[in-house]
Amino acid sequence: MELNPLDTEQIGLKTLEKHLIRSSTKVSLKIGLPKEISNDEKRISLTPGGVSILRGNGHEVYIEKGAGEEANFSDRDYADAGAEIAYSTQDVFKKSELILKVAPLTSDELEYLEPEQSIISALHMGNQNEAYVQALIEKSITGIAYEFIKDRDNEFPIVRMMHEITGSIAVQKAAHYLENQSLGQGIMLGGISGVPPATVVILGAGITGEYAARTALGYGAQVFVMDTNLNALRRLENALDRRIITAVANEQYLSSALKFADVIIGAAVAEGDRSPCWVTEDMVAGMKPGSVIVDTVIDQGGCIATSRATTHSNPIYKAFDVTHYCVPNMPADVARTATYALNNVLVPYVLAIGDAGGVKECLWANTALRNGAYVYKKHLTKKSLAQLFQMDYRDIEMLIASKI
Repeated sequence: MELNPLDTEQIGLKTLEKHLIRSSTKVSLKIGLPKEISNDEKRISLTPGGVSILRGNGHEVYIEKGAGEEANFSDRDYADAGAEIAYSTQDVFKKSELILKVAPLTSDELEYLEPEQSIISALHMGNQNEAYVQALIEKSITGIAYEFIKDRDNEFPIVRMMHEITGSIAVQKAAHYLENQSLGQGIMLGGISGVPPATVVILGAGITGEYAARTALGYGAQVFVMDTNLNALRRLENALDRRIITAVANEQYLSSALKFADVIIGAAVAEGDRSPCWVTEDMVAGMKPGSVIVDTVIDQGGCIATSRATTHSNPIYKAFDVTHYCVPNMPADVARTATYALNNVLVPYVLAIGDAGGVKECLWANTALRNGAYVYKKHLTKKSLAQLFQMDYRDIEMLIASKI
């Protein structure tokens, strides 16, 4: 096949194939891709290229009709890659032993689960309840959550990837809502010769904040990053060659920065807890009319007092004449890019499961997937979930070692 040198999707796929095509599969897995039905969720876990790699390594893939359409992958694309098209969600679950999803299971999908199945998906811990976990335990499901998958280097590959996308797209959204047609100030992020650029203030120096800063700098904006962690600010300053201005996120600096900011990107997080609320209503009231707030951590409560969750179909509202964009699931709005990114992380894990001889065997050998497991063999295996729901739990390593 002849490649266009600018076709980054094909280049990424060829790179993935080069590394994975020689996998030595011990078992053939039956993998299911149901259609995502959660509000505004347009992504899917695997691209047709990913399916082709899995099929080439002896695995079977079942995909629900229309599951890839929102990410602009057709049923024909998947069929040509070797997937079998299923005509209902229930059919996908019935035929599969490993389910790959983006969003957590819905109540209907919980009913479709077969005993002893495995599922890899997001968990959205803050939105779950004890009944969800209990339903998985009763059916002896092995559940692996995107949020918990952590490599030996303490990186969370899927979380990081989605944070990178979120930070980048947050600035794109802000640029759009600064335009006149969006009732913004009518300014460009990067300005033009003789006209100063817009000022972007980013709250939080983590991965989302870093990629927001990179994107804003790419537009030509003046970028301030604020955080309570001096080490995080130093790291980001060095990573971006001191092209940003940093400040400690205290009340004095925040109040001053918000008065001249054209864009606020909220990306302040507290690991395992609600996002810290750094910006008060009075601070928002003092911002320029027509300025824009993008709160990327609204799914963790938001870090701006005037933030409330919106949707892709109704993404903005005004408060104190400031446009607020507070969509919890921002990567879903670039579903094709996000699907390629997710596929590139998931395919090696699925191949590892096949190479190990199954999920149980792979959990013993694969640190990242073992860290990701939260239910296994009728036991809750995550202390954080046990504390949240006041349930008992067992350590995953002890369960595997005892050959349960």
